[in-house]
Amino acid sequence: MFEQQEIESPTGAKLSLWMCPASGPAKGVIQICHGMGEHAKRYARFADAMAEAGYAVFAEDHRGHGATVAPDAPPGFFAEADGWNQVLADKAFVNRHIHDLYPELPVIMLGHSLGGTLAFSYALRFADSINAVAVWNATTNSNALHAVLKFILFVERLLRGRKAVSIVNALTFVQWGKAIKPRRTDFDWLSHDETEVDKYIADPLCGWPAPNSLWGDVSDGMTDCADGRKLDALPRDLPFNLLGGDQDPATEGGKAVLDLDQRLKSKGFSNVITQIMTNTRHETLNEVDRAQTTKDFIAWADQIVESARTSSGGL
Repeated sequence: MFEQQEIESPTGAKLSLWMCPASGPAKGVIQICHGMGEHAKRYARFADAMAEAGYAVFAEDHRGHGATVAPDAPPGFFAEADGWNQVLADKAFVNRHIHDLYPELPVIMLGHSLGGTLAFSYALRFADSINAVAVWNATTNSNALHAVLKFILFVERLLRGRKAVSIVNALTFVQWGKAIKPRRTDFDWLSHDETEVDKYIADPLCGWPAPNSLWGDVSDGMTDCADGRKLDALPRDLPFNLLGGDQDPATEGGKAVLDLDQRLKSKGFSNVITQIMTNTRHETLNEVDRAQTTKDFIAWADQIVESARTSSGGL
């Protein structure tokens, strides 16, 4: 089961780190990056399933999320400045902690939504610290809409300051809620499972409106993910697992996921698996068919472990 501890990152953040040891001898490690406006403990059910399959699981609350605290990051904020890089530095610290505990085991990074964007950005910088990366339900491209959002954020910051709740919330979360018709709640876009939606709504650590500062950091992250020079430097055999839902308004029904798939394959990446799941909304691990999704992920992770074992000369 998930157990919580606090570790202090070199950035000054006191990270709320959730850990789930493997039920038996560990064969690999999963490092989870959660999404915006949620927290790592929400992945406890998935962590338990991975533990039963032989994986240790680690997931820290981002700065400004969950129980993590930092001098420059009140709730809802990554940092006073350079927030995206601060969060990546925290993730690199957790990754080093994982390698200290499990020096011989392969590490797979899994990110959902904003966490998927973070996971991809992390891979662009620290690919040598992970054996594979899963980018789920995420946007990693910088397009015309992103340019518009950057302009809105710039004007907002001038007029209202970095702490004000951003209008971008109305252009994203609110619009995603309206995309589901008929809808029972404004968060039906997360899942078909009403119980999971209600749990999210009832959780005071979920669903809060993000300030201009956080959206600005997200914009910086998307720009980072679009850096072709960083992508060119990645090893072409780095395994990618891309997943989306055909009814997820946050990724335009999986279009953002397919865009990343095309980008990777056009650059010659040879180990990319991509799936757009039918009748699936944003939170894949909280959807009604989550058991099959978890089973499929375990099968893929087992392949990564076997490949790492073979390449290291194991029998």
